[in-house]
Amino acid sequence: MPPFLPTVATVDLTALTHNLSQFRQILSPGCDVMAVVKANAYGHGAIETSRTLIQHGVTRLAVFSTEEGMALRQAGITVPIVVLGPVFQEQFGDIFASQLTPVVSDPSMLTALAQAAASRAIPYPIHLKIETGMGRLGLTQAELVALISAHKFPPSLRVEGLMTHLADTDATNSDATEEQLRRFRDALKIILKGGFHVPLIHVSNSCGAVRFPSAHFSLVRPGIMLYGYHTLPSTVETPDLRPVLSLKTRVAQLRTIQPGETVSYNRTFTARRPTRIAVLPIGYANGLSRQLSNRGAVLIRGQRAPIAGLVCMDMVMVDVTEIPGTAVGDETILIGRQGNDEITASEIAKWTDTIPYEVLCAISPKIPRLYLSP
Repeated sequence: MPPFLPTVATVDLTALTHNLSQFRQILSPGCDVMAVVKANAYGHGAIETSRTLIQHGVTRLAVFSTEEGMALRQAGITVPIVVLGPVFQEQFGDIFASQLTPVVSDPSMLTALAQAAASRAIPYPIHLKIETGMGRLGLTQAELVALISAHKFPPSLRVEGLMTHLADTDATNSDATEEQLRRFRDALKIILKGGFHVPLIHVSNSCGAVRFPSAHFSLVRPGIMLYGYHTLPSTVETPDLRPVLSLKTRVAQLRTIQPGETVSYNRTFTARRPTRIAVLPIGYANGLSRQLSNRGAVLIRGQRAPIAGLVCMDMVMVDVTEIPGTAVGDETILIGRQGNDEITASEIAKWTDTIPYEVLCAISPKIPRLYLSP
């Protein structure tokens, strides 16, 4: 018999495949999906998420780090995997051994990688990243021109892809994104004039793919929308998305406190009436933000129970005075639906002044993931 798990994150793979299908409907003809499964697939579990996406036709994945790519390879995933983040010379051996496709953003790293690949039988595929306005990783236009005009591109490497990253696709004003796209097209012209054939051109993240069809090119890189969320302005029509992850725990203990008594560290919650307090075995070590202290809520018996006092490392207390019949062992929803109410990662993000990405990614890997098959 499997062990009892009081706290678990449930991942609905049917919702995941629904979101993939909805996202595909917005794509231009000839444009394909490179699914982003970095950060443990935004907290959903990269291995199971990747397997499901592949079963539904995704032929290319993107991760942030070499380690993430290696973990997928060790799990038996064989589709091409692009490493979006920086790579270091000490990782070249692992990249080659795991057949990962690095994104190169720096001329010196290009030189070092070329030297490491020189003994290989065929040129090693890479993607070049162009800095167009994100102010992060990427070759500048001048660096790209110098690289191409010198006609000394390393023969041990093959430019399989060209990419950039859009910084402001969820803004109301699109001027900054249009300027980035203009710069990227200039870079693409430089590459093509240099005689390079680049089969994979990708620019758009989730929001960019929705708002800028002209930036679909040959691939798009959906992340957050696969998992059921977006940060688009309310004026933009979005695909029909379903949250994929729910997070639940159980009531561990109940106690009644009297007016004037306090709850949790620093006594930030003081009872104004006889108050029924439920203790839950989840806290900021599990990814429940401390900023939810005296601010957030959970669902118990289909009703909202406000968080009382500071969120602790491994526990949190909630006020269930208005929820009669609450008992030890009651299922408690932190993210998800119960009865006629629902708490989403987007709502938690508003309570904590962040974005749903951070809420989902913060859920600790030590919380078991339970997968519901499509």
